[in-house]
This record gives sequence, C-alpha cells and structure tokens, in this order.
Amino acid sequence: MKTGQINVQTENIFPIIKRFLYSDHEIFLRELVSNAVDACQKLKVLSSTGEYKGELGELRVDVKLDKEAKTITIADNGIGMTADEIDKYINQIAFSGAEEFVSQYKGKEGAENIIGHFGLGFYSAFMVAEKVQIRTLSRNEGAQAVQWESNGSPEFTITEIEKSTRGTEIILYVAEDALEFLEKARLQEILTKYCKFLPIPIFFGNKTEYIDSPEGEKDDNGNIKRVAVEVPNQINNTNPAWTKAPLDLTEEDYKAFYRELYPMSFEEPLFHIHLNVDYPFNLTGILYFPKINERVEVQRNKINLYSNQVFITDSVEQIVPEFLTLLHGVIDSPDIPLNVSRSYLQSDSNVKKISAHITKKVADKLAEMFKKDRSDFEAKWNDLKVFVEYGSLTDDKFAEKAKTFTLLKSIEGKFYTTEEYLEKVKPLQTDKDNKLVLLYTNDEESQFGYVKAAKDRGYDILLIDGPLAPHWISKFEQDNQDVMLTRVDADSIDNLIKKSEEIPSKLSKEEEDTVKTVFESVVNKDKFNIEIKSMQSSDAPIIITQPEFIRRMMEQQKLGGNAFFGAFPETYKVMVNANHPKIEALAKETDNASKSEKAKQLTDLALLSQGLLKGEALDQFIERSISLV
Repeated sequence: MKTGQINVQTENIFPIIKRFLYSDHEIFLRELVSNAVDACQKLKVLSSTGEYKGELGELRVDVKLDKEAKTITIADNGIGMTADEIDKYINQIAFSGAEEFVSQYKGKEGAENIIGHFGLGFYSAFMVAEKVQIRTLSRNEGAQAVQWESNGSPEFTITEIEKSTRGTEIILYVAEDALEFLEKARLQEILTKYCKFLPIPIFFGNKTEYIDSPEGEKDDNGNIKRVAVEVPNQINNTNPAWTKAPLDLTEEDYKAFYRELYPMSFEEPLFHIHLNVDYPFNLTGILYFPKINERVEVQRNKINLYSNQVFITDSVEQIVPEFLTLLHGVIDSPDIPLNVSRSYLQSDSNVKKISAHITKKVADKLAEMFKKDRSDFEAKWNDLKVFVEYGSLTDDKFAEKAKTFTLLKSIEGKFYTTEEYLEKVKPLQTDKDNKLVLLYTNDEESQFGYVKAAKDRGYDILLIDGPLAPHWISKFEQDNQDVMLTRVDADSIDNLIKKSEEIPSKLSKEEEDTVKTVFESVVNKDKFNIEIKSMQSSDAPIIITQPEFIRRMMEQQKLGGNAFFGAFPETYKVMVNANHPKIEALAKETDNASKSEKAKQLTDLALLSQGLLKGEALDQFIERSISLV
C-alpha cells in the first residue's frame, strides 16, 4: 500500500476545482467519458503499432448508476494504468497524459483522435463527488491491478486489488449537493448532449425494444406477435456522417443525419455543405441551410462545435461569422484552442483562418448552385434571401462574392442579377441629372395606386421586402454610387424620376395660396405638410407620401439602427395636384364651408388609401360620406 500527497501548489486546489474549474458541473460526465474513450483509442493505436499484442475485443465504455449506493461508475476496457502511471498522470495535476501520448505517437494511425489535452478533466469528478476511486488494470501482461482513492483533499491512497478485466473504472461517490446526478434521466440527458457522437460505443443501462416473437407466436389476426425485450442502451453513433468522405454519402444520408441532429424539425434543409480540410488546419463538418424565409429572429445556436467528436458548445459566434450562425449543423476541429474547461473558445490565428474558410466555402457553394442551375436557385431565393442579405451586410468578403448571385426580383416575378437589371432599366429610368432611379415596393397591394402610376409611365418596379430591406438598400446604394433606390410611394412618380422641367400649374399663384390655406385648415400641420404640386391631370388629386430618407431611417431604427433617428417625428407630405379638375374646381369655389368640406373629404380619401385614417377621424369620414351619397 502506498500513501502520499497529490502534487499541487496549494491545499485549496480542490475547492477551487469544485467552484471554478467548469462553468457547469454537468461537464464532469463529458470529461470522464472522454477520458474513457481516449483509453480505448490509445489501445487501438498500440495494437496497430504492434506494441500491444493481446486481443482488443469489443472496445466500449459503460456508464453505471447505483442510486441506492449513490455512485456513478464510468468503466472502459481500454489501455488501463499501472501504479506508476497513476502516480504520473493522476497525482500530478495538469500533466496531460493525452498530450504526452499524442506527442510520442505523432504520425501513427489514430493518434490524432485522442481527445484529452488538459490534464484536469479527471478532477472534474470532484465537482460532484465527495470521494473518487479509480480501479484499473494495465494492458501490460502480468500487470497488478491497483486502486487509487481520494476524498477530495490532496491526500490519496493506492492499494493493490483483484481485477480480472483490462481497463479502468472511475467510481464517484456523489456528494449531497449533487444528488440531481443520481437521476437516470439526468445522466441520459448529459450523455446525449455531450457524447452522442463519440467514436467508441458508450452504454448506459438498458432500453426496451420490440421484436418478433422468437417462438413465432401469432396474434388473433395471424400476425407474428411483437414482444418486448431489454437490450443494452447504446447512446452514441460512433460513425456520424461528418466523419465520412463526401463520396461515401448519398443525399439521403445527409438528410438522415439532419434528422438525427434535429429530430424535432419538420422541414428538410435546402441543401448542405460538407467541410473536409486537413491543411493548414483540421476541420470537418456538415452545414445545412434551413428554410429561414423572412425571419430575422431565427433560432440560433444550431451549429454544434465538436473536438474529435466530443461536443464542446453550441455558441460558435467566435468561430463562425455572425451571418452563418443562421445555419444548422456540425463543425469538428481539434485545432480550435479551448480553455481548460473546453467550454469557451480562445481567439487565435487558427480560429480566424477557419472562420474565413467557412465563409469562402459557403459563398463558393452558392455561386456554384447559381451557375449550375439558375432556375433552381431562383426557386430557392425566397428562402436564401435573408441569409444572403445578412451576409452581405455583415461580412465584406462574403459581400464581394455575393455580387454574382444576389438576385433582384421584379413585381412580375422575374429575377435579375444586379448587372442584368441595371442594363435593363437604364434607358428609361435614368433621370435628367443622369442618376439611375430604381423603383421598388415592399407591398404591391397597399401601394397599388403608386405602382400603377409607375407602370403607366412604363417603369419597372422591384419587390424589395423583408426585415433587412432598409439596411440592404443603403448598402446597395453605397456599392452602386450612380444608382438610387426609392419606394414608389416616396413622392409623385414624376418627382421620383424627373425627366424634364416641371409641368406648369393651371392655378394662379393666388389660387395656389388659397388652396394651400384650405387644406392646411383640415389637417394636423405638425404631422402633415401641404405642398401644391403641378402634376399630370390624370394623377390623383391628393397624394400622400413619406420621404424616402426619413422612412428608411425610421425603419432602420426599428431594427436597431442609430438611436438618433428614434427622435424623428412621423411626418408626411400631402401633395395637392394643382392640375386635377377637382382641385381646379375647389380653387374657384366661393362657399368657404363647402370648400373646407370638400378639401377634408379629398384629404381623408387619400389618408384612407394609406391606412392613415383611424379612430374618430375615420368615423367622421364615414358619416360625411353617407351624407354626401
């Protein structure tokens, strides 16, 4: 028997481990199961190099729960340890056995799959256990089985024991403040979360399956009876899709893996990207494009980061550009540096390279899809649009590549690249100052009158809608300095695309002043600014608009833009068409009461068309309209 003290620098190391080593105590199970998987992986490496000549057998890890004894056991049949190895790897905190092993066997098949890097993983056991035992038998022929035990102080004991099977058992005697981990459902939840794709089979208890009756018994309908049997509950898929070569996977394999990752998802992804890089960094994974349509507040944290098939985190903002967090899937890289708890990413050059590579792969995939089958790409555009817009707004490199596959959609449902569309409308929609004006609507139905006026002039109109539209429009104008985007209801159509000098007014200056005074008397002057405009006689008598700049700034404010614009008052321009017959007649009206009533009716009709007539004003309008019938 041997006694001694664990080689640490302070008597208080265990309280520190318990309180601060990991942000979440459930991590203990991930660490211990990962160590057990490593023990099996190491044995495979030694067997492949001929250093271990015994039978490997079925390498496995078993997690056992004994609620009555208040113990959790993690057992493997891997490499095992001698007393000297326990002294080296367990009694000297922060000496990583995995790191030394990988260094010693660098270049050997399988060595790169060893999980551990930190040497502190085992001590996570003391976050939940008041006492920990290690019972182990080394793979070495004739080795003596030993038991290490510590009660959470720096003191330990090592004793010789009887153990007939190779490998290691870690037995945790669960502390009173961690009894939640003695619930079977809780352990199952943790194992599923962190160990679902580890490369060695992991078993936890049994599960019920239904099979055909071995005796061939039949039910009343003549069908073979199904009987319940208890079978070992393997919690992991040891060979997930991202670890395979893309050539070995079918489209159905990718879809099946998506369902495995997101069993509660009812929609299939649009398409996927398989990442498979081994230089200058190691990166594998599969990213799926979900159908996100017009939502911005989509569910994030759907990309899972793994390191050698061990789940690390679903908060990948530091490694994946912000706009790519809209994607779903898996990224696995042992080259992403982690802190001691493996819970948080540390930014370094590899992280930046990986992030840039993922962005490039996504952009290249979209460009390839567009080039290969444009009609299919156009069919997917409504689902892709928010993603592409988001990427173009937040990532300059992606934005540059996206220019080739970003689409503009006309209200007729036709799609154009930016270059195609500018060439199409340039002849007709270039104004007298040589500025190319692109007209758009975000709701053709509510802006029908404005759309009709533009179409009557032969102009083309884009459909630009969605929550990111105001920001995307500003970015588009920055990238295309000679182009201006303006919504069809931002002004009269002849003011939006000025082709010549203004149309002369049919009213005298005195009549214009009279008309302006009348209309100012029937509106809230703080909200509505009256302007007398010379328009086509066929245009509406009253046109209500909101200036493009003010409306765009207000929309950006709603999406978290500059808070300054929150102070902008909601104001509208009321343009009175001096050349409309109704306005001409009103200007010549001598009955002031009748003149005001007609001005009010015309204004309310215009407000009603814009959804701006509400409450008492709407009720009064209805009563007035009835009396006029």
